[in-house]
Amino acid sequence: MVNSHRRSPRRVRVDPSPVSTSPTQNPWQRFWDRGGWWRALLLAAAYYGVYQLLSLLINHLPGGQAAAGLDTSDPLGLLIGTALPIALGAAVLIGFAASVGWLRPLFGPQPRRQRGWVWIGIGVVVAINASALIALDFGSAGGALVATWLLTGLCIGLAEELLTRGVVVELMRRAGYGEIAIAVASAGIFAALHSGNLFTTDQGVATTAAQVVYTFGFGVIMYLALRLTGRLIVPILLHASTDPMILLFSEHPTQGNPLELLPMLSTPLIVATGGLLLIVFVVSERRVGARDAANADEPWP
Repeated sequence: MVNSHRRSPRRVRVDPSPVSTSPTQNPWQRFWDRGGWWRALLLAAAYYGVYQLLSLLINHLPGGQAAAGLDTSDPLGLLIGTALPIALGAAVLIGFAASVGWLRPLFGPQPRRQRGWVWIGIGVVVAINASALIALDFGSAGGALVATWLLTGLCIGLAEELLTRGVVVELMRRAGYGEIAIAVASAGIFAALHSGNLFTTDQGVATTAAQVVYTFGFGVIMYLALRLTGRLIVPILLHASTDPMILLFSEHPTQGNPLELLPMLSTPLIVATGGLLLIVFVVSERRVGARDAANADEPWP
């Protein structure tokens, strides 16, 4: 007998990035496919350890000892001491992604999208980097150093964004976390990685603390750029252009250029922009969640 009082179908929010499982997966793939915040922390810690080990080994090779101090004014020292270990770290991350079958999900179109207000964060980053480029004294820096920094920046952008906006985001989504938690985890792990500079450099507690706060704000902007564009390559390129321009400008500024104000204020600008956008994002996501919950209670017409 058919029940004439069956419940009507209801609208539900479908996760556009479901976890794909296959009986052909090996234990390594099944382990990472479960995702989770602690796996994200584990992988970030492993990457950081591998990177530090690579730096130590490279700096003890012939010619590498001169780069141990990370002399950013010497193209060869910059290439050996900074770019090479980061490039090798990026290769390790790509190998990891390939081993678990995530290259397509990471570098392909992302299912998430964000509203146009995210362009504010992207615009601030682009404006700072462009101003630093225009206010840079190319004659003082030299073409070799500029080219080496651009290459180093590409390595930095690839490695750090692949880890924090790529693999970390993928791990969090596969565990079913909401986008607010994913945004905080992505930016938080990114900032935590830079806290290690307190032990690997002589920059001091205050400078390291400021760097951690800056990288958290920058990480929020990069995550939102991923949400807006749906492509990991966008935060990679934004990040790749940031470190070279800011660091080159700090060492080789053109005196008296009115555009030098933006890169000089890059830290408070990024912190304020990232913090403001995070607040807007949290409010926006909660509104979307409330609207979806209300729609789920409405029967189909």
